[in-house]
Amino acid sequence: MASYLLAVCHVLSIADPVVAAQPVESAASLANYEGSDREKRLLEGARKEREVNVYTSLVTEDVTNLAAAFEKKYGVRLRFWRASSENVLQRIASEARASRFDFDLVETNGPELESLHRENLLLPAKSPYGADLIPGAIPPHRAWVGTRLNMFVQAYNTSLVRKDELPKAYQDLRDPKWRGKLGIEAEDSDWFGAVVKDLGEDKGLKLFREIVATNGISVRKGHTLLAGLVASGEVPFALTVYNHNAERLKQRGAPIDWYVIQPAYVRPNGIALSRKPPHPHAALLFYDFLLSEEGQRILEKGNYVPTNLKVGHSAHSLTLKFIDSGIVLDESAKWDKLWEQIIKRGK
Repeated sequence: MASYLLAVCHVLSIADPVVAAQPVESAASLANYEGSDREKRLLEGARKEREVNVYTSLVTEDVTNLAAAFEKKYGVRLRFWRASSENVLQRIASEARASRFDFDLVETNGPELESLHRENLLLPAKSPYGADLIPGAIPPHRAWVGTRLNMFVQAYNTSLVRKDELPKAYQDLRDPKWRGKLGIEAEDSDWFGAVVKDLGEDKGLKLFREIVATNGISVRKGHTLLAGLVASGEVPFALTVYNHNAERLKQRGAPIDWYVIQPAYVRPNGIALSRKPPHPHAALLFYDFLLSEEGQRILEKGNYVPTNLKVGHSAHSLTLKFIDSGIVLDESAKWDKLWEQIIKRGK
């Protein structure tokens, strides 16, 4: 993912002079408006605009539920284009190079949003719900805001692994009893970098080399796939599953459960306003709706970890460690290389 982001950043840097020339005063003023009549003002404009365009990597079922609730409440149509975070970034980059701004809002992974911010394609915005969000959800630049957390958890097949034998620390994974039982998602180098740095870089790298040398780690592409492989028993224990993937399977009766080797590392997903939104009132109306307790509870029903503390999600009581999206971009080459060497090639 990181090398792809760097390539797209190069494309965006070519388009940047065009973006800088776009008039943004009206949208910027609206984005920073904090009057008590904000919702009324946005709604009046949104009903004239009639729709809002969102590019997202959220699961189709969940964005459809959000759209239905938003349209029912405000009478404004939410149109969305759904793709992987990499493809969302690629589309915005291509449109920027062609001097097009077809999207009002983008909802996707933190590193992609950070990349778009650095290339001046996003417009910082305020929201009356910002004060309700978990610390760390709003970067200092405010160009995007975290709406949901992809929480990395450890998942296990309950028919093959007993609860009382679960590892309490990463060091426990050196035990030979885990030989041939471990799995990991193929692109989680940012998680790897965060864990290793917290362990102490030299000690952390040594530990993962020992785990791979002793027991091996099966590398699988896709968090949804990996969770399914845990449920099927093909991968008895996985190091990096998203909690919502494991929880959905658990609720359907699959023999899977999850827990956290503390701290719980989280990759923020967020929403951001286009630098030149075609429908600014409708865009900001949905921006606020998604951050509100009402919108966040819809995300919670999809088994995501919402960032609004008023929802009272159980994960809010855990020790959460944000994976810094800026550091992911800045140090991607280093951690991608180490990930490839140690986890994928076992060297």
